[in-house]
Amino acid sequence: MGWTGMVFLGAVIGFAGWWLHPLRRAGRVARAPAASVWIAMVAGVLATVVARMLGHVVGVFHDGDTLEWLACSLFALVAVTVTVGLAARR
Repeated sequence: MGWTGMVFLGAVIGFAGWWLHPLRRAGRVARAPAASVWIAMVAGVLATVVARMLGHVVGVFHDGDTLEWLACSLFALVAVTVTVGLAARR
């Protein structure tokens, strides 16, 4: 998976995490909902990039491994959940 795949995966997870988060769906994100979706997408992209770099540095996986997809996806889901949750509590 190249860098283009990382950006796409992070953006999709960021958007899906923002869209499905229970606090956002409850209407608690009242201020600038368009800005919060972009913040969630950026958090997803950054999390996938960081997870990929850490995995390669530590030597846990190599480019294109199934574990790379799983680790990047889970790391992005956690980052987006925390980001959207913190934005909803403000």
